Amino acid sequence: MNPETLAHALLAVLTPLADERRPGEPLGLTAADLVFERPRNRDHGDWASNIAMRLAKQFGTNPRELAQQIADGLAAVDGVASTEVAGPGFINIRLDAAAAGALAKTIVDAGAAYGTNDSQQGVTVNLEFVSANPTGPLHIAHTRWAALGDSIVRLLLASGAHAVREYYINDAGAQMARFASSVLAAAKGEPTPEGGYPGEYITTLAQRVLAARPDLLDLPDEEQFVVARDQAYEYQLAEIKHSLDRFNVPFDVWFSERTLHEKDASGTSLIDQAVDRLREQGHVFDLDGAVWVRTTDFGDDKDRVIRRSNGEYTYFAADAAYYLNKGDRGFQNKIYLLGADHHGYVHRLKAVAGAAGEDPEKNIQVLIGQTVSINGARLSKRAGNIIEMDDLLDWLGTDALRYSLERSPADSPLDLDPELLQKRTNDNPVFYVQYAHARTYNVARNAGDSGVDRSEFAPETLTHESEAALLGALQEFPRIVAFAAEVREPHRVARYLEELAGLYHRWYDNCRVIPQGDDPIESVHRTRLWLNDAAGQVFRNGLDLLGVSAPERM
Repeated sequence: MNPETLAHALLAVLTPLADERRPGEPLGLTAADLVFERPRNRDHGDWASNIAMRLAKQFGTNPRELAQQIADGLAAVDGVASTEVAGPGFINIRLDAAAAGALAKTIVDAGAAYGTNDSQQGVTVNLEFVSANPTGPLHIAHTRWAALGDSIVRLLLASGAHAVREYYINDAGAQMARFASSVLAAAKGEPTPEGGYPGEYITTLAQRVLAARPDLLDLPDEEQFVVARDQAYEYQLAEIKHSLDRFNVPFDVWFSERTLHEKDASGTSLIDQAVDRLREQGHVFDLDGAVWVRTTDFGDDKDRVIRRSNGEYTYFAADAAYYLNKGDRGFQNKIYLLGADHHGYVHRLKAVAGAAGEDPEKNIQVLIGQTVSINGARLSKRAGNIIEMDDLLDWLGTDALRYSLERSPADSPLDLDPELLQKRTNDNPVFYVQYAHARTYNVARNAGDSGVDRSEFAPETLTHESEAALLGALQEFPRIVAFAAEVREPHRVARYLEELAGLYHRWYDNCRVIPQGDDPIESVHRTRLWLNDAAGQVFRNGLDLLGVSAPERM
């Protein structure tokens, strides 16, 4: 019996009570409104509800009296072993072993689908993250958002949303000009120009450009610039994609900023069209020859210039065009993941949403992450002034880096201990969880060698205290996934897996899957193998949501 089944049973108990106390008045609740919690003390049962305290006033009675009536009704439900009223009106519910243990088979039968839910059904989400300039390698500041952004999308997809990962390529503007000048200078053997990009990677890019275009330096100056820019940009973007692939972060859309500036057949760009659309909404005004958006109407600290008096568009214009383009592509909800130095963008982006006629509190969400540091990490030899993502992956590995970045809230600064992350001990959280998963495989292998299989399932035999605790945690997984998706917090899955690992290890220490000595194989052994395999499935499903591997051996 899962919480959903229990909720329907509770609704069936409440409906006649409501009819009795308030004839003709509908209860006004659905099963989805009835939430159960796990008692902190498992001696109090498997589930607890405060519904009596919520409804007592509405029912015209005191909470304990109503709680007792509800408890009596639930006690008669198949699968409920006992109920009791505690405190001011809490209802504690204990399931019988068969009803609780049935979950093990449910999980094994569901496989990779266990934990998926429809809490985000019908929601369309565009999540833009990383979006580093294609002028250099990804570095430590990008790793956290790469891990978190990918996992948030995984959670949304698992919860029924239509969600895509989008990378906004900043391939227009002054930074691309500086990039091209830096590569061209390196190709000519000249010093890095003022304000340009230093580092060995620029020299390497220049060499690759020269190898692809031996005639580069024979071209007219303007053509040299364009060839160096576009060829080096292609190589650098390919490196960024490779680094993200290594980090197990796929992107569904790579959106080029240049797209916003390109003219269509009518001679207008997406940015031109965006200004016209915002003007139609009534939030654009002209002042001193410039075009402004009245963003203060939506909480911004000042109105924003969208086109200067000289006719040039500002960065705000590109932001507006990009936001509108996402809506045009069918994305009702837009999530932006930005670094700690981008707090000023929050009001600006919300103002864009408001000026576009959308709800800034609903259609856009801006998440700001805090910095991450890793003791002992060395600056990149190639780039000279940053810690590259590739160097971190070579040093710590994808699993350790991703898991450690995802197990804390995004708005908390992180200082990671590389020695801990490389330890093969229970002190290392990712090892602790992965080892628990590998142990489920080891138990299954040894069981098979000993003749224990899943040919029988007798959930009523799962009566040990550690089995009840493990089943209770496995039951929680779909709820954890749904809630983590709703609040955009992958760390809730990681912390859940660590708790589950502890309960699994405790069960392993107390309950044998393989008979001892010459004892015969009994129903309980086969059923425990179901429970073991169910735990392994949840570990796999949870780690997959974090983009972390689930090894079969450690």
